[in-house]
Amino acid sequence: MKMKLLAGAMALALVGCSEQSSDEASTGTATDTEAPAVAEESADAAAAPRIGIEAAPGVAFDYAYTFRLVDKHIARVQEEHAAACETLGVQRCRIVNVRYQLSDEKLVEAQTQFKLEPGIARRFGANAIASVEKAEGVLADASVAGEDVGTNILASQQRSAGSEAEIARLESRLKAGGLDKRERAELLSQISQLRGQLGDERQSRRTGEARIAWTSVAFNYVSDGGLPGIGHENPFANAGETLMRSGSTALTFVLTLGAAVLPWGILLALLIAFWRSRFVGAVRQQLRSTQKAVDPVIPPGV
Repeated sequence: MKMKLLAGAMALALVGCSEQSSDEASTGTATDTEAPAVAEESADAAAAPRIGIEAAPGVAFDYAYTFRLVDKHIARVQEEHAAACETLGVQRCRIVNVRYQLSDEKLVEAQTQFKLEPGIARRFGANAIASVEKAEGVLADASVAGEDVGTNILASQQRSAGSEAEIARLESRLKAGGLDKRERAELLSQISQLRGQLGDERQSRRTGEARIAWTSVAFNYVSDGGLPGIGHENPFANAGETLMRSGSTALTFVLTLGAAVLPWGILLALLIAFWRSRFVGAVRQQLRSTQKAVDPVIPPGV
């Protein structure tokens, strides 16, 4: 499993290798307060995807990281990442969602979502990996999804230009006159429809521009499920977790089956107890006595 994660991280790193020099140049322009954090990036942090915004202009990126830590460290690391965002200020980093959950298996799952200035998104993720490693955690998964928003905006501008040209043509036709009531109503309806399309295109471009202006970064935190001090690859912990889940499933099945069968078993036991009770015995004895009294006596030899 570890080899697969390392291979995936290396593949993602190769995507941005051609832009490494430009990315290093942009990193060099960081503030003095950010420089020490960048210098302390560990080997695993350096394996995170290196994709500079210069390599893909007009592309909106979504970063997603999954960190695996001991349960008791998750809340503290989550708070550290939130504090790092607050230090950058709302003009560069915003927290949009925070979640912390204790599952039925007593395992912690948490998530923090950020909106970041595109130029610092990758470095913010690398610093987060370094803080997780200091808490004896690991980077379990990292992914970068991109959407070519710039091309969509350009296509929207072209569609709007076409709509505006058509509106101008239809308005010129209206001004020319000589139209009956039906033709004039039809032209006005077409112009109204085109203006509605222009409004939709403007809203679409604003949404796309906002996607480019902010990069989405999600930090997911999961329990390592291991024993204290051993780590997430502990085979005994994995076996124990599997045993607990299997036992829980078996117990659930037994309880469900018992809940379905128990009422009928109780009813049957009550019926048997009633049949064997003194009252029923007395009734049966009385019936036998009555039957003997009614039956005729047949003399011997008849």
